[in-house]
Amino acid sequence: MDALGVEEKPVLAQVENGVGRLTLNRPQALNALTTAMCRDMAQTLSQWATDERVRYVVLDHNGRAFCAGGDVRAAARSGRGDGEAARDFFRTEYRLNTLIKRFPKPFVALIDGVTMGGGVGISVHGSHRVSTENTLFAMPETGIGLFPDVGGGWFLPRMGAPAETCEAVFADEGAQNYSEVGTWLALTGERLKGADVRAAGISTHHVAASDLPALKAELLAGPERHPKSGNRFSESMARPNEFIDNLLHRYDRPVGEPSYQEHLEAINRIFGKSRLADIAIALKLEDSDWAQHQGEVLATRSPFSMSVTLRHLREGRRLETFEQVMQMEFRIASRLCQSHDFLEGVRAVLDDKDHSPHWLPQSIGGVSAHSVEALFAPLPRELYD
Repeated sequence: MDALGVEEKPVLAQVENGVGRLTLNRPQALNALTTAMCRDMAQTLSQWATDERVRYVVLDHNGRAFCAGGDVRAAARSGRGDGEAARDFFRTEYRLNTLIKRFPKPFVALIDGVTMGGGVGISVHGSHRVSTENTLFAMPETGIGLFPDVGGGWFLPRMGAPAETCEAVFADEGAQNYSEVGTWLALTGERLKGADVRAAGISTHHVAASDLPALKAELLAGPERHPKSGNRFSESMARPNEFIDNLLHRYDRPVGEPSYQEHLEAINRIFGKSRLADIAIALKLEDSDWAQHQGEVLATRSPFSMSVTLRHLREGRRLETFEQVMQMEFRIASRLCQSHDFLEGVRAVLDDKDHSPHWLPQSIGGVSAHSVEALFAPLPRELYD
């Protein structure tokens, strides 16, 4: 509510100086996405894609979190019934992810703060992603009986290029020296902080949080009001990518090796195994505190969700287009939203907060290959119908 008691919109949209600005404006809920928010953003971006006034888009947020994810409580409430509202949410959200991935103009996401789940989906597929020391990235879905969706099947198995080439990591034709960092992050829900987000390729640029207001001001002013533009406004606006690249380069801070670098060999060797049971065994046999901790973390996650996630990532790496991955994810989410483990995970972590979910099955060995494979089968109504 504002001072007059009028409820503000959860997503603010405006066009000024040739810049389309989207602002997540649900700070009391850490900007968690709802179906209406995703639909509003998709409608706005669809209009801006062909609007000659808009040369590029900037996505920012109000509050301390960029976006903590989707409204999974609402999805669980729907899942306890017929699941239609949950499927509508996933359909709307995934179409938005696709729209951002295929957006014909520069899309700059300022991911300063918590960026998890759905928040990753509305940023990581954009052309320019800016992190700060406040950025906290995670895909924690296996801890609530879900899987790392919103295009996770595309970008997670394609992670691993050096930071200096990370802008190509998630492109259709990009670097091929992928590692298993994405598999590790997806199964464990491990968090990346600050410079690690850039080093892993989640962001394309890393700036100091203290510099972010000045950077944002220059982005929103556009080339027209930029002090270095001079009389070259029309030329600069005709090449918005070049303008943005030059601007971000001035603010970009170098990052060193990620904090997980010392474990990278073990990550690739262990999390590159084809079966979840083999990963768990390898962690148990590895003689390091790091590996033992990873094994303990996996023991708290849903065995079924982790099995689905591993299958999802391996298939996602094989698929040739982003749309194929999103179609796969919609099939999985449409079914998983009514599963025992998702409903139990939301209860234990978000509702009752006892953090003691009763997974079914309770062990990795109890997960049948048939039950996992069933989630990947075609639906009567697909994502892009």
